[in-house]
Amino acid sequence: MTEVEKGPKGRRRGRGARERILSASQQLFREQGINRTGMDQLCAAAQVSKRTAYQHFTGKDELVAEYLRRFDPSVLSGVLDRTDLTPRERLLAAFDIPPTTPLCPYIAAAVELHDPQHPASQYARDYKKAVAARLADTAREAGAADPEQLGEQLALLIDGAAARTRVLNADAFPTAAAIAAALIDNAIPATASDDRRREEVPS
Repeated sequence: MTEVEKGPKGRRRGRGARERILSASQQLFREQGINRTGMDQLCAAAQVSKRTAYQHFTGKDELVAEYLRRFDPSVLSGVLDRTDLTPRERLLAAFDIPPTTPLCPYIAAAVELHDPQHPASQYARDYKKAVAARLADTAREAGAADPEQLGEQLALLIDGAAARTRVLNADAFPTAAAIAAALIDNAIPATASDDRRREEVPS
């Protein structure tokens, strides 16, 4: 008979341990940071033994990397894939972020880890590049003269607004949205804007 491992307080721990560990890491890493969260605390929150945890993850570094990998894999798809908005409106909708939203986990991880070779740092770089690329694709749809530049500018604004909101405990996204609107208007030639407005008007 296969032995079923018991977790804290003798409770039986079966399938789903990996998901419980990841769920606990998502909560604890965001609430108190990566460095302040130890494996003992994670295991207690996930109700698994350390033996079980190390069967699923070779160590905390691998767990941190997997924690980041699971965030928004399609990159702003909830906004930039909307079909009810024009491309310009989708760019501005990227700034419609509730002030209670926690600091971007990729920024938080990069600040805490201090190691560019850490697998989580690589995920953070890839994600931030993907955000700028998706914004650039949408800027291209909107008719921007230099969509790559506009994508980088808007990505920088989003990250800056997120960090400022966290530090000042005051919503910086409305100001960022106003700056974004000016950047978008400057980047999109009037003829392109006029053409898109005509396309949006029902015949």
